[in-house]
Amino acid sequence: MLHDVLGRPLRDLRLSVTDRCNLRCTYCMPADVFGPGYAFLPRAELLTFEELERLSRLFVGLGVQKLRLTGGEPTLRRDLPELVGRLSRIDGVQDLAMTTNGLLLPTLAPALKAAGLRRVTVSLDSLNPEVFGRMNGLGTHPERVLEGIHAALQAGLGVKINTVVQRGVNDAGLRDLWTTLRELAPVRFIEFMDVGNHNGWNLDEVVPSREVLARLGNGDEALQPVNAAYRGEVAARYRDAQGREVGLISSVTAPFCGDCTRARLSAAGVLYTCLFAGSGTDLRAPLRAGASDDLLREQIAGVWAARRDRYSEERGEAGRAASPVKVEMSHIGG
Repeated sequence: MLHDVLGRPLRDLRLSVTDRCNLRCTYCMPADVFGPGYAFLPRAELLTFEELERLSRLFVGLGVQKLRLTGGEPTLRRDLPELVGRLSRIDGVQDLAMTTNGLLLPTLAPALKAAGLRRVTVSLDSLNPEVFGRMNGLGTHPERVLEGIHAALQAGLGVKINTVVQRGVNDAGLRDLWTTLRELAPVRFIEFMDVGNHNGWNLDEVVPSREVLARLGNGDEALQPVNAAYRGEVAARYRDAQGREVGLISSVTAPFCGDCTRARLSAAGVLYTCLFAGSGTDLRAPLRAGASDDLLREQIAGVWAARRDRYSEERGEAGRAASPVKVEMSHIGG
């Protein structure tokens, strides 16, 4: 079993398949930066499906059990069900999931399920059309995301809903969102993080998870904690009296770096060992130069064995963002 310097095993791999997105969420790809003139990656620089499959097999051979497709917005990648089919046939993959904004799920969900996708995590930050429109940067209505959630459920996919919480932006509607959506799927509230370099992160805009939990309970409804299902589970989970689940991801106020088992591969083939990393290891160059599986496997193992990232803990110790330059979230997903 492969471990890093701090004893954390390699168990999860997040595969970015594109750096493009059809929204401009303010905390990820603000429109004033990622506008019409922004230079996204040319198609030739993206890893091909064959390359993604090959690297995934190597990671699985080193201990990875879970694969998650991310972006940008992964559903923008042409012929995505073909990639899902390739990955689902890798021996040793126990879970294959995708993070998405849900807008294209009404069209794609049945094909993705048939190809072997098991679960989707759908981002929805508010049910208020005005608030959600501001947060997604393009005025997109929340009903379009809800259509995607229903399509995923109808196709037989497992669904979770992610909500990024910002004080003074969408925090007034948290209980309404929870009570409206909890019959559909587990909802997870995420503390606003300093991902990328352009979201204007400020600690004052972070709503601590303990405050979110108090708002959801509203003083008249007990939410009971649920034991973690596995090491590295990022959400602290709670259930109400009817068994409906909510998760709290407290990466600012209660960092979980000590149990992080995730590696991230950008759409251009760069391996990152932290969501907040400033640099990574290029695997595309040796891959396309004809490197053997043994050589690539040795390189991947060496990167993980030397890993000592604990950015969120360091941020907490400093009381502010701990790194001036980080990889863009659109390159490696959430």
